[in-house]
Amino acid sequence: MDILSDANFWNFMIRWLHVLSGVMWIGLLWYFNFVQIPIMPKIPDELKPAIGKHIAPEALFWFRWGAAATIFFGLLLAYRMGYAEETMMLGVGGGSASLTMLGIGMWFGIIMAFNVWFIIWPNQKIALGLVDADADAKPAAARKAMLFSRTNTLLSIPMLFAMVQAQNAFI
Repeated sequence: MDILSDANFWNFMIRWLHVLSGVMWIGLLWYFNFVQIPIMPKIPDELKPAIGKHIAPEALFWFRWGAAATIFFGLLLAYRMGYAEETMMLGVGGGSASLTMLGIGMWFGIIMAFNVWFIIWPNQKIALGLVDADADAKPAAARKAMLFSRTNTLLSIPMLFAMVQAQNAFI
């Protein structure tokens, strides 16, 4: 049998890309919230521009595209495996506990990706000076981005639990 025509091969590859992009996304989310944000006040002022001009924009690129890829590959996998509708409906109508948990994880992921693209990234562009904005807008934008990033960090814990639990079916 030709491996490229094998559905199991493609389902495995899509699952692998989903996990790989998820590690990129959540890894950077945790880096921002557990490393970069707490350490920024301790960095000397003359070194801070290197973070804002070089490190943060590059990390945010991988962060937002990791989020998009994670959602894309996760939804594609659910569709190919035949449980997209049931998980998106959280198992309403007789779904299994595992698919309900998977759906909870999927919805948390979708909410988090929405936050990345439509709240965190637009505010980070202002805070980092990547777009023209009033000087007074920068601190407010930085705070809003940080608060939604912290929200995503909190949501990532039950999201990861739900995704792992669905694969282990202990409830």
